[in-house]
Amino acid sequence: MAHAKTPHFQNSNGYNSISIGAKEFMCIGAKPPFDHPHVFLDMGADDEIICPYCSTLYKYNNELDAGSSEPAGCQWDPQEAL
Repeated sequence: MAHAKTPHFQNSNGYNSISIGAKEFMCIGAKPPFDHPHVFLDMGADDEIICPYCSTLYKYNNELDAGSSEPAGCQWDPQEAL
């Protein structure tokens, strides 16, 4: 069983692109209650992917931690919703 937590990212500020330190993650769109269905995205061998719901371009940056983003603050913790 995997023990790693899948990072979640949001784009409430409407950035054109967000650099992240993970190739597998969840996009939620904007912060709840304005989120879209939480979709799992996997870049695979590529270094970028576009969310099919909100059209945010996510770019992989291997210098960032898995749960980090540039611009900062695009991470979202599902525990915040509890």
